[in-house]
Parts: sequence; structure tokens; C-alpha cells
Amino acid sequence: MGPNGMEDLKNPLLQSPDSIAITIPESVDKRTRTVMLKIGNIKCASCATSIESVLRGLNGVKNVTVSPLRGQAAIQYIQKVITAKKLKETIENAGFPVHEVPEQEIVVCRLRIKGMVCTSCSEAVERALQMVNGVKKAVVGLALDEAKVHFDPNLVDTDDIIDAVKDAGFGADLISSGNDENKVHLKLDGVNSLDDVKTIQSSLESFHGVNHVEMELVENKVTVTYDPDLTGPRTLMHCIQEAGGCSKSYQAVLYVSPSRRETERQHEIKMYRNEFLFSCLFSVPVFIFSMVLPMLPPLGDWLEYKIYNMLTIGVLLRWILCTPVQFVTGRRFYVGSYHALRRRYANMDVLVAMGTNAAYFYSVYVAIKAFISDTFEGEDFFETSAMLISFILFGKYLEVIAKGRTSEALAKLTDLAPDMAHLLTLDSNGNVISETEISTQLIQRNDIIKIVPGEKVPVDGIVTDGQSYVNESMITGEARPIAKKPGDKVIGGTVNENGCLLVKATHVGSETALSQIVQLVEAAQLARAPVQKLADKISKFFVPAVVLAALITWMGWFIPGVLGLYPRHWIPRGMDRFELALQFGISVLVVACPCALGLATPTAVMVATGKGASLGVLIKGGDALEKAHKVKTIVFDKTGTLTVGKPKVVSVMLFSSISMEDFCNVATAAEANSEHPIAKAVVEHGRKLGQSSGSNAQFFEGAKDFEVHAGAGVTAKVGDKMVLVGNKRLMQTYNIPVCYEVENYISENEQLARTCVLVAIDGKVAGALAVTDPVKPEAMRVISYLHSMGISSIMVTGDNWATAGAIAKEVGIEKVVAETDPLGKAERIKDLQMKGNKVAMVGDGINDSPALVAADVGIAIGAGTDVAIEAADVVLIKSNLEDVITAIDLSRKTISRIHLNYVWALGYNILGLPVAAGILYPFTGIRLPPWLAGACMAASSVSVVCSSLLLQSYKKPLQSSSR
Repeated sequence: MGPNGMEDLKNPLLQSPDSIAITIPESVDKRTRTVMLKIGNIKCASCATSIESVLRGLNGVKNVTVSPLRGQAAIQYIQKVITAKKLKETIENAGFPVHEVPEQEIVVCRLRIKGMVCTSCSEAVERALQMVNGVKKAVVGLALDEAKVHFDPNLVDTDDIIDAVKDAGFGADLISSGNDENKVHLKLDGVNSLDDVKTIQSSLESFHGVNHVEMELVENKVTVTYDPDLTGPRTLMHCIQEAGGCSKSYQAVLYVSPSRRETERQHEIKMYRNEFLFSCLFSVPVFIFSMVLPMLPPLGDWLEYKIYNMLTIGVLLRWILCTPVQFVTGRRFYVGSYHALRRRYANMDVLVAMGTNAAYFYSVYVAIKAFISDTFEGEDFFETSAMLISFILFGKYLEVIAKGRTSEALAKLTDLAPDMAHLLTLDSNGNVISETEISTQLIQRNDIIKIVPGEKVPVDGIVTDGQSYVNESMITGEARPIAKKPGDKVIGGTVNENGCLLVKATHVGSETALSQIVQLVEAAQLARAPVQKLADKISKFFVPAVVLAALITWMGWFIPGVLGLYPRHWIPRGMDRFELALQFGISVLVVACPCALGLATPTAVMVATGKGASLGVLIKGGDALEKAHKVKTIVFDKTGTLTVGKPKVVSVMLFSSISMEDFCNVATAAEANSEHPIAKAVVEHGRKLGQSSGSNAQFFEGAKDFEVHAGAGVTAKVGDKMVLVGNKRLMQTYNIPVCYEVENYISENEQLARTCVLVAIDGKVAGALAVTDPVKPEAMRVISYLHSMGISSIMVTGDNWATAGAIAKEVGIEKVVAETDPLGKAERIKDLQMKGNKVAMVGDGINDSPALVAADVGIAIGAGTDVAIEAADVVLIKSNLEDVITAIDLSRKTISRIHLNYVWALGYNILGLPVAAGILYPFTGIRLPPWLAGACMAASSVSVVCSSLLLQSYKKPLQSSSR
């Protein structure tokens, strides 16, 4: 759990029906505040469930997550409706002491960081942010050029955070902050004076549902933060129009800024391209004058013409042409070096600045010496400086282009939502009055949207009229179109195929499933994988070590040369010992670069998480990827995981004189408050029976003292009767005898892989219901394929041994643990871990959350509960077990790619450094000129990024038979 529990509450995925495995939690509403409570006496999962039930019954509570393992509760609540003190009192009244109510509020913001060139830069930004008072956590991603900062808004604001980044020598722009949800930007027309501004601001601030208004006078813009339950963008625009009354005419239109990410990426590409071309304008002539024309006499003879003393035209021209490259194009390296050294760290800019300065200023020395002396002969290295800068800029240009492609999957997700939608206006009888085409950003909750065949669904909603098939593959990865009818949910970004649908908007803007998936993937791409620690450790001493190696190389060639320890013919014509040693030293400086090392992990994680999202597998960052590739044992829950998760009652047996109608009413009343799939099956059966008989289900509203017994069942008081609904273990706990007739009924159904639910009324078993839950069709194939991957499978369930055994035998699982409560599942996982196993847990329910947390990798079924999804490391959006294999296989491919990236990154340095230092020169005459060393440095980064991009071609190892 992140600081003050914020991280665990941001998962966007909630329970949904079959065709939509995801929807959006109400907890994203920014009117809410999150508080963490430490609670005592939580002895089991049922205690946690009881606390959740009590809190969810309070007006103003939006979301609750209670961890029985940690003894903590994370609660999101509306500050205007309820207070943290009231929450504390409610929990204490329920019999659980609250030890701590932290008052600290944590807000998260994201920044675009400019000017980072290597891992040393990202670490410098991270250190600068962490030194700011009020910043609790900061993560900086080199590949994304972003930072995610957790801070206390009472101590620091985003302006202070941006200033800290700028003080460290880097640019920073705010991408988003904790208050950006439910915010609209409007462009104003007709505003000509300060009175107009005050009128509009006053009108908006007094408008129902508006939380904050911010006016920008220069651009005539207004930014409004609002409550989406009470108002929306179109209503706010109408409010502005009416603010002027009869005397003034104000107009407001939606202000849509271009995609900042794409705009800045294109700007960066254009900047490097222009700098490279500007550099080539001078460095190409320098190259021709120094290396081409001298080899083509008599074309190059004029370059040797002496202007004054020993200064030639060639030297003067190279000096003139090299200077703009060194100080105009190369200014970025000076600025970067200054800020780095001021902060007492060294980065790539330091290496480049040192190498080019050594070449340039030594060449200037040679030119001046030739000008004042009539006997001096020396070799200038102006071409080294100019070409080195040009090659490095070309490498950065290619790197930026390649890095942009690592986010292609995320960009495709972002672009799924359509720009426009058809808004319908209905009368009180549901007849269409008008149809208007509006921007998708202007859609408000409860709007009715018309979606014709071939159009994309603009927002999440519920079908109110029409029937069609909707292609959801872009969100869920499911290739088959899903049938939609009134009452079904649709996801924004999916495509309506054949029929016309009318959809009522339920989640708009940043609350849609698509927006939340994008946010989750962005957070995953920014998260740092443990394997990256290697690069972080190396980068701390990398640049100083390279500088030392360059100095040793220079001395290693210069001193022996002065002492005459190697023959004179080793020194190229026109050079002396100092110049030869200097070239070797410069080559060492520039051939080694920490950039590739820093990009090895994050680029692979970016591509993998984006690719996973496009396949319907949401992986929460590099940490989950790294853990998943080590998994050797997978623990499966049964209900809703290996089985379809929609149990149904197939038979009912009475063991007392109670009527069938009364029996079902009592069972329905007792199970009505339970979230367990079997309980829902009992309730559904009771409702159908009541509808067919015309009964009013008199017991349905009469359940009191409801209590959940995890892994066993429920107890409640229905009318004046004490009712127990659950398995045989629950009956034994309350000393209720189970006669031979009941035992025989249980045995017969368990052999048929059915679960028997016993119903006891006033201490006697009144009847039983047999519930069946069919196995998922892909379950057997998945277990078999996992076995071929060297991964063993175990089933752990709260169901009885006979039913669990029958299901396990059907899917091919040999090891079964049954009749286990939620904490028992977690204990089983810990037992496996103590034996040295890396364990993954696959589950879907509230009862699975302790086990998901305990496992090395928690894998949640997307159609499961929000608690299970929040606890998981991987979410399978479409609830297909085949994606368990996809998650494991993708993690293995990604980690393998990261290791290969390290080979590329370190390989250039390990092989290049000795060659640059001249180890081959005495034997083969081969040496690495500084400009060629710079090209190798640039190639290392490009190679790493291109290697990561190969993950975009990843294919699922096990394709669904339905595709």
C-alpha cells in the first residue's frame, strides 16, 4: 500500500457483468478525501467484512477497503457529508478500537521533465524532489520523461515542486494534479472588462455543483472544477451565457488543447533534427576539409597555403566552422554539465563537454601556436569536436523517435474515444425531441446518446433502447462481438457493429473505463522495476569511473611515449605523442555513456505494459513483471475463477414441514446481503420462485443481525426465526445436527460436483439447495499449458472436499485444499513460499484479497470485486483464464528482453572502452577516432530502444478457440 493508502485505492477496475469485465469506481470523485485508520481486534476476514458493511451504510462514504492481515482500513468519504471523526466513532461503536486517525492528506501530481539525458539525470531530479518539504515520495521515469510526486498540499504546492525541478537544472511542466478530475476548460467571448470577469466568476461560484473557479484574464479562459453528480460542462456553459442577463452577451466554448504528450514529443524530435542539421551545415565542410580533400591532391593543396607563419587556410577554416557547432549547437552540453556539477553529480553532458572541449581547445592552442611561430607543426582536432557533437545529436534524434514508439500502445488506447457524439433530447414520454452533435467532452451523466452502426461508443453507459453487437476487442482483447440489449453496459471506445443503440451515460470524462485504464498503464510505465537497481547502482559511479579511465588512458599513452617505450612509427603522420594520447583519452570519454543503461529497463516495461493492456492484461508496473517471470506455482480459487462464477440452484430438498415458498423466502432473506456468488444464486432462485407464484416474499425485508462466517455461510434473524445458511461446517459450529437423510443428499450432489447449501431454521436443518457452477471451457487447456511451462497448479477453495475434488479432476489439477477460509488461503500461500516457491494467486472475490496480497503475484479476474482487483498485481480484463498464461509469458519475455538490453548497453562499453583506449592499436593499427566513438555511444541507446520495441510483436502463446 502506498503512502497513506492512496496507491491501493486508485485501481479503476470494479465488478461488472459478463460482457464488460471492467467499470469505474465512484471513489475517483475528487470531492472525496482518503483517510487511513489502524483498527484493533480484526481477527478474521468476517471482522473486516463487518467493518466494511457498517461503513458502507453511512451516508457520504464512497469506498472502503479493510485489510484483515494489516489491521488497516482505507476509507474514501465526502468531506461535506461526513467527517473522519464520525468514521472513527462508527467503527468503535461496532466493537473495534481505532488506534490512529492520521490527518495528513496526500495528493499526487505528474510532471513532464525536460532535459534528462541519462540515469544520473533522473536520479538528480528524484533527489531534488525528495528534498522538498512536504514531498512524501517521488518517482522519475527516464523513458517517459515524467515524474510522479506524492505530496502534502498543506506543506507544499505544485509550483514549489516545479521550482525544485528547475533549480536542479531541468525544465518541468505540470501534466496533472490530484485536483484535475472533473475539470473543464472554457474559452470566453464577450468579456471586455474586469466587471465582466467578476460577473462570470461570481455566477459560476454560486452555481450548484461548482467547487472551484479559476479565471485567466490574458487568454479569456475559465477553468471550472465541478461535481459531476450535480452539473456538467454544458450546464456550466449555459450558466455563463445567462450571467450577462439582457445587457451582456457572454459566450463560452470548450477549450481543447492539443495532446501535450504528443506535441512535446514532436517538438523534441523537431528540435534535435534542427540542431543536427545546423550542426551538419558546419561539420560536413569541416570533415571534407580535414579528411577528404587532403587525400585528393591537387584539390586539397590550397588548404595548406600559409596565411601567416605556420597558420594555414585549412586550420583557419576548420576553426571558423567548428566554433558555431561547439558553442551554439553544443551549448546544451555546457548547460547540462553546469547544473550537474552544481548538484555534485556527473552525467552524459559532462563526458561530452569534457571530450569536445579537450579537442576544441587543444586545436585552438595549435592554431594560435602556428600563428605566432614560424617553426611549430601540430595537428588540430577541430573535426573531432564538430563531428562528435553532430553524431551525438543524430543519435539523440533517433533515440527520441524510437522512444516515442514505445508508447504507441498507450497512444492507441488514448485515441480510441471518438471526438463527437449524437446527443438526444427526450420528452417526458421518452420520445425524441431533437438530436444534436456535440463534443464527447461535453457529455454529462444521464445524457442519452445515439450510437449508429460503425460508430464508437463515446462514454461508459447503459443501453436504454435498441439491440446490436459491440466489438470490445480494443478494450478487453475479446475478438468476438458482444450482444447488447436494454440494460446491458457498454464501454467507451468500443465499436457498435450493426444495430442502433440509445445509451444513457453513467461515467464520463476521466471516470470512463478507458480513461482509468490509460491512467493505470501510465502509472505502471512510470513504476521502477527491481531489476533497474543494477543500472541505478552503476550510474552512481559510472561517469567518474569513465573520466578516471580516460585520464589513465591519456597518461598510459603519453608517458610511455615521452620515455620512448613504443616506436615512433606508431604515431600517425602529423601527430605527436601528446596528440595521440589525447585522441585516445577523448575516445574513452565519449564511447562510454550511461544513457543506454538507464533506458534498458523502462523502455521494455513501457512497451510490455502497453502491449499487455492492448491484449486485455493490465500489469501494474515493472515490479509485477519481474515477480511474475519467477512464478513456479499458481494457486487458483474455484468459484468465479476456474468456474464461470454464476452458480445456479438446480435442485431443492425439504427436510421439514415448511412449504417450499416459505423455505425459499427465508433463505433469500438471509442471503440477500451477502456478496458471495452462491448467495446470489440462492437469492435469484428465491426471486424467480416468488415471481412465478405471485408471492410478495414477506420475509425478504425482515433479515436482522446479519453476519458473515467466512468460508462457511451466513446467519441472520428473519422475522422471529434464527436462520443459518451455509455448509456443514457452519451447522457443526452451531451444534445443529445433520441427519442421515441430509448427509445422503449432500453426498449425492457432491459426487456430481455440486455444492450443497444447508438452511437451518431455529436449530434444525429445514432443507438444502444444490448449486452448480460450470467449469470455464478454457480451464483444462490452461492447466495443461501451465504444466508444460513448468508451473504447478493448486486449487484452494472454501467449498467442500468432494465438490472441489470433482472440479479439480475435471480441469486436471492434482493438489486440492478445500474448506478453507480467506485467511487460511493466505496461510497456504505462505506455506508454499516458505518452501522456496514463487507463488501466484488467481482469484476474483473479496474472500481472495488476503491471498492476493500474500502471494508474490496477485492475479485478479477482471469481472471480480473491486477489493480483489485493488489487491492484485495483474488484472485480467475479460476474465479469461488463458490470460493467466499471457501474463506469465509476457513477463518472461519482458525480463529476457531487459537482460538482452543490458547486454546491448554494457556490451558497447565493455567492448568499446578497451578499443577506444587503444588496446588493439599496437597489434593491428586499429584505433577508434573520437567522432566514431561518439557514433558508437549514440548507437548504444538506439539499439536498446529498438530492442525493447520488438516486444510490440508479442503474440499470445495460447489463443482462444473462439478466435
